[in-house]
Amino acid sequence: MAVPVYNRQGETIDEVELRTDIFAAPVNVGLMHQAFERQMANARLGTHQAQTRSEVNRTKSKWYRQKGTGRARHGSRNANLFVGGGVAHGPVAHKYVKDMPKKMQRAAIRSALSVKAGDGQIHLLDELELDVPRTKDIVSLLESLGLEEKVLIVLSERDEIIEKSARNLPHVKTLQANYINIRDLLKYDDIVMPLSALQAIESFLGR
Repeated sequence: MAVPVYNRQGETIDEVELRTDIFAAPVNVGLMHQAFERQMANARLGTHQAQTRSEVNRTKSKWYRQKGTGRARHGSRNANLFVGGGVAHGPVAHKYVKDMPKKMQRAAIRSALSVKAGDGQIHLLDELELDVPRTKDIVSLLESLGLEEKVLIVLSERDEIIEKSARNLPHVKTLQANYINIRDLLKYDDIVMPLSALQAIESFLGR
């Protein structure tokens, strides 16, 4: 699969052949969904918890005498039917972590990249370097590529200048190639990356 390579002015200067085992792999929708659900579940903190009647900080003494009041008998104000009492069958803090073999994780990423490549949503640059952080440089770059929707900029390594230039744009996110994941691939419409980032992805997913 041949993909054009652009410069910062949006001009086509070269053409690169993408690896078919990564960018033209069989698309497994079920596997992508499983990987997405796993990543979202692992991101949950699981710290939600309600107090039971034994944990509520109220008096343990009997509310009122057993007989003679005409009211129902009660032994404690901590019961769940009273305001301020404990919660019956409430949420308990626990982990939502799900396991998934690395081969399946990488296969899901290959499927997502194949979908992006098949739809023409992968845009390659010869290089992506800025001298100083400047948001309008990123804006002009995306405009030259004709991109207006959600864009994921993949970098081969951390670049604080690029990251600072793009972080003020609500529809743009920067990501290092070794942190590429199924959630960001599905969330953002287009992917922009220099050739160095492409090499990093191919070395990571081509094992």
